[in-house]
Amino acid sequence: MKQRALNLATEAAEENRGQKTTKSTSHFEAGDLLKGVIDPSQIAVELKALAATSASGDCADIRPQVLSLLKSAVSDGRERIRDMFFADGAGVLCANRLAKLQDVIIEAIHDFALAEVFKASNLSSGEQMAILAVGGYGRGTLAPGSDIDLLFLLPYKQTALGEQVAEYLLYLLWDMGFKVGHASRSIDECVKLAREDFTIRTSILERWLIAGSSKLSDELDARFEAEVVAGSSNEFIAAKLAERDARHAKAGNTRYLVEPNVKEGKGGLRDLHTLFWIAKYHYRADTVDELVKAGVLSRREQRLFAKAEDFLWAVRCHMHFEAGKAEERLSFDLQPVIAERLGYNTHPGLRGVERFMKHYFLITKDVGDLTRILCAALEEEQAKEAPGLRGFVRSLRNRAKSIPGTIDFHIDNNRINVSNKDVFKTDPVNLIRIFRLAAINDLEYHPDALKLIRRSLRLIDTDLCENAEANSLFLDVLTDRKAPEMHLRRMNEAGVLGRFVPEFGKIVAMMQFNMYHHYTVDEHLLRSIDELSAIEQGERETVLPLSSEIVTTLRDRRVLYVALFLHDIAKGRPEDHSTAGARIARRLCPRFGLDERETELVAWLVEDHLIMSDTAQRRDLSDRKTILDFSERVRTLERLKLLTVLTVCDIRAVGPGVWNGWKGQLLRTLYLETEPTLSGGFTQTSREERLVRARARLEDRLADWSEAEREAYIDLHYPNYLLTVSVEEQVRHAAFITKAREKDEPLSTQVSTDPFRQVTEIMVLAPDHPRLLSMIAGACAGTGANIVDAQIFTMADGRALDVMLVSREFENDEDELRRADRICDNIRKLLTGRTMTANLIAQRRPPRGVALFEIKPRITVDNSLSNRVTVIEVQGLDRTGLLSDITGALSDLNLDIRSAHIATYGEKIVDAFYVTDLIGMKITSEARIARIEARLKRVFDNPEGEVSSPAVLPSESAFGIPRR
Repeated sequence: MKQRALNLATEAAEENRGQKTTKSTSHFEAGDLLKGVIDPSQIAVELKALAATSASGDCADIRPQVLSLLKSAVSDGRERIRDMFFADGAGVLCANRLAKLQDVIIEAIHDFALAEVFKASNLSSGEQMAILAVGGYGRGTLAPGSDIDLLFLLPYKQTALGEQVAEYLLYLLWDMGFKVGHASRSIDECVKLAREDFTIRTSILERWLIAGSSKLSDELDARFEAEVVAGSSNEFIAAKLAERDARHAKAGNTRYLVEPNVKEGKGGLRDLHTLFWIAKYHYRADTVDELVKAGVLSRREQRLFAKAEDFLWAVRCHMHFEAGKAEERLSFDLQPVIAERLGYNTHPGLRGVERFMKHYFLITKDVGDLTRILCAALEEEQAKEAPGLRGFVRSLRNRAKSIPGTIDFHIDNNRINVSNKDVFKTDPVNLIRIFRLAAINDLEYHPDALKLIRRSLRLIDTDLCENAEANSLFLDVLTDRKAPEMHLRRMNEAGVLGRFVPEFGKIVAMMQFNMYHHYTVDEHLLRSIDELSAIEQGERETVLPLSSEIVTTLRDRRVLYVALFLHDIAKGRPEDHSTAGARIARRLCPRFGLDERETELVAWLVEDHLIMSDTAQRRDLSDRKTILDFSERVRTLERLKLLTVLTVCDIRAVGPGVWNGWKGQLLRTLYLETEPTLSGGFTQTSREERLVRARARLEDRLADWSEAEREAYIDLHYPNYLLTVSVEEQVRHAAFITKAREKDEPLSTQVSTDPFRQVTEIMVLAPDHPRLLSMIAGACAGTGANIVDAQIFTMADGRALDVMLVSREFENDEDELRRADRICDNIRKLLTGRTMTANLIAQRRPPRGVALFEIKPRITVDNSLSNRVTVIEVQGLDRTGLLSDITGALSDLNLDIRSAHIATYGEKIVDAFYVTDLIGMKITSEARIARIEARLKRVFDNPEGEVSSPAVLPSESAFGIPRR
């Protein structure tokens, strides 16, 4: 077998790497790798010396000392490798050293077992055995927490001696703490199984003789090549690419996840390994250098491969060293640590960890580029080798077809390709035109065309960026009616988009270090455009009925596409990204070909792209002042339509699970409440007139009640309830309250699910108490339920009707209702004094990763947002039980909560409470406002004293509700 290539680090990218750079290295021999790490001869001497002290013939009495010696050697060796890695930063070199250290330990155990334990010096041909490293270990690389994959290669069947040696070796490795995957097979079995199973075939493809018979290893080399590899390239390539696609689909088919999997994620090490497996299998190449000699990769692409491999190995090794185990997901808690170790410093508007992650995503993009280059080479080679009649028929079917209106491009197997290598040099506008032609003709892109585009990026200069035809073509691509996202994505992956629109280039691969945004900024923008395209094509009619209806009536379609493309383009700057984005829009829109009116409309949409989401989720939509203030910002019905669709696309493109039916309902309500105001359909009537009409509507719906019952029931409710709650909800509440009265229950609960809005409603009827909402919030926190909205209604008989909406957790209604029943049980326990909020919350795990973030609490007390109540907005870092603590503090302040609007953005909460004092008036005293701000700030600064804290003592009585 050919000696494995120790494909060590070349230069690492110094760009964005701060002060540390990876040391450029050449190929190392085994001795070079072990220098300063471990001395194999010294290990052998020490083991032999131990054997000399054994009183038994099989060294069983000294096994603990042997284990201790080997453990110490591994621990010391790994510590030295870690120190070397922290000093030189060379990821591949670290992985090579760890693999070679493992070789030494396994070889030492093997030799010691044969010589001293089993006294087997002269082995028969049947007793010969080879120990091979396979899989990742066979490649000559190991991460600190990697599994050890071993193949015990036998000439025929297993012998007693072979079994004893393997068992002795494995038990020592396990006792040393290694995770070992192993198999004992003959050469015949290896060949047979490799033919049948691509996983086994791939594992054996990269193998390395650690100890034992080189003759057996050489025989496997020859037979594996002749009986497995020969003539099977196509099926192996197809299997590996299908395996890769399935892995990508499972991970969401994007490399731009903010917590990527470095090993298995798109653009990660597994993709790089898949690329090399295919090349090794098809081209019989043992090194990347040999791929260059074969003409598959250029020297530049070879350097790209080496840079990507070394960077990804460096990140993975840092992750394992820091976590102390095999951690493959680059989680929020690891990102800042590794960024600091790699020397990424904070720049204005961009933290060090964000710069590190941007570099990571650019590297994964390079891996994708390399994969496409290899696939193009394989496809071209396959076309040349297609034999006989089949090849002739294929050549006829795939013969280049012309594209009307151009001689620079043609259709090659349903993909656009260049007609010659000078098409971009002759006319740089072709760098944009190719994407427009592909969109018009519904074509994908030939790898050769993409390769030439990447090699021609220097042609995208100021002249091209200002070229009117190029900008017109770009706008056509952006607003394509079939698949704008796909063509923009190809443009981005090829490097064109970031150069043609330099402002976009600044946010390529940019991540935001928070738990709310799931994708990089450029990925989010492209996904938002994909959402709009899907709505336009009628693919979202079921889940987005209002948006699907609105898009059919829009006059300014291209304005909406441009606004979506630009709405987050100023992220990563020191100033507010909405304000800066509007300024960028005013500069770019005329360049794209938009007129003055369209430019101002885009600028407004970008500057105010968050206003509808914020209003819908953080304001009381039943308060008329909310609608009037929002209408004042929007001003026209056309702008309302555009903003509604933009907001929907923006939220849906944030990440999985961010959009839900409840948010959709809030946006629909805001739109439907605002539309008549902007279209002139709203007529101002007095509050008294509206109250009379509201009572009449409810009386009409309760017509089957007796007049006395009906009047008595309606008199239970204050005017605010009748004016703000829909009559359908009032009827449901009436049935609930009547049922509770008939059962004579002081505390009643009722739950219902709403699959469309993806929320579960919990109604609670109980004696009114200042801490009622705090208790209910604590009960929800005790089951992990996320409250998204709360309506609090005080009744004239001293009871309170609280209606809570919690995010749906289970798809099945039965499971969801069981969870809601647990919440109701918690509410009863709290209100009857049988438990405390702290006890319920203590059973829950804290939110993952929240402790990594710092969010300065912000308390705002605002009397301008409502004519009737004071609005208190609370922003800060989320924690389990926080809502219970906030509402408890508001109770301590003698405030009456009329409604609560809960919004969570990853680790950040933005909650709004509509409150009055205990006599129903606004809070206007400056001194009292200062006390409110100070008290709520203490909820964040000193949580130990709040109701969710274990330090809080239980009260003797709660609400006077008897225990049952």
